[in-house]
Amino acid sequence: MGKTVRIGIIGAGLIGKAHLRNYANIPDVEIVAICDVNEQEARNVAGQYHIPNVYTDFRELLKRDDIEAVDVCLHNNLHSPVTIAAFQAGKDVYCEKPIAGSYHDGTLMLDAAKMYGQKLHIQLGTLYRKETKAAKALADGGMLGKLYHARATGHRRRGRPFIDGYGTPAFLNKDIAAGGALIDMGVYHIAQMLYLLDTPTVARISGKGYREMDVDAGRADQAVFDVEELGLGFVKFEGGATLDIYEAWSIHLGSIEGCSLVGSKGGLKLPAYSDQAVLAPFSFHTTVCDMDLNCTVNLDEMDGRWNHLKPDYDAYQSSQHHWVAALQGRVELLPTAHIALQTMLISEGIYLSDRLGREVSADEILEHSLTTAIKL
Repeated sequence: MGKTVRIGIIGAGLIGKAHLRNYANIPDVEIVAICDVNEQEARNVAGQYHIPNVYTDFRELLKRDDIEAVDVCLHNNLHSPVTIAAFQAGKDVYCEKPIAGSYHDGTLMLDAAKMYGQKLHIQLGTLYRKETKAAKALADGGMLGKLYHARATGHRRRGRPFIDGYGTPAFLNKDIAAGGALIDMGVYHIAQMLYLLDTPTVARISGKGYREMDVDAGRADQAVFDVEELGLGFVKFEGGATLDIYEAWSIHLGSIEGCSLVGSKGGLKLPAYSDQAVLAPFSFHTTVCDMDLNCTVNLDEMDGRWNHLKPDYDAYQSSQHHWVAALQGRVELLPTAHIALQTMLISEGIYLSDRLGREVSADEILEHSLTTAIKL
């Protein structure tokens, strides 16, 4: 397929292991080293994935001249300082979502990438789903007309990290994670809709966060839980388009409708997901000869056909496939860093609107955005 890409992994936790499982399915990738402050865990993971070099200090890993890129799999407020240090060491960076803990810190990352001439890619897995590819093709083909509204939704019945059984307390602590459902899940769906809308410029935002449901008494004593379990928002873009947001870690509803996108000529409903199950199919809605049509698409057949017909289609199989193909020079990197930065602007806008009790402008969000990065 291309040249071998040599990568270092920073973080051997839940996300680091997930990234390693994905790399195992991609040709021409060599994981040279892994780093984690928990040396025993790093060694366990290194043994499982046959990684020859183990570090407890990411700075030592960055000194290796046989690594061209690193994969940052750390908590949100560590993304910015570690990524910038990697750029300074001459490494390209693939970073787990969200881009950082604040818009301010995300901006520093993009500025540093430009300053040091390095690539920055953010893990936005929804951009590579079959339904996103189909939606993009219909939008670019003019089948939707002028796009004017989108809806970004995500649902878990009771899926708060740690509190409801999985993950670590760090997900619940604002000082580490920066936010809750909006930051953890919402980034995927907001980014997906921004991508389909061609990432319009944010003008104004209103929103609200909730933390109302009962918490297991035993787990409550073991965690600082000060982030939202339900995030709601409404975004007005320059040019008139809008986006509404509904993101639930936990809510007393069996399901909610999936994401959607509407234009002057047609509209799309994207599948709703709950606990990895697909609750509704992808559908296209339009009017032809004064008849309202509700159309379904065989996404598997579409994807299989395009895999044979479109050059370098494998580069869009997943976020990591795309990253590796971009490092090999086979495709141009999608603007995931810019999209991820705008998702952070929207999330911060919802938090600011909630604090102030009113709609806020993009300029106000920028004025209030501060660093949340953990000093290393």
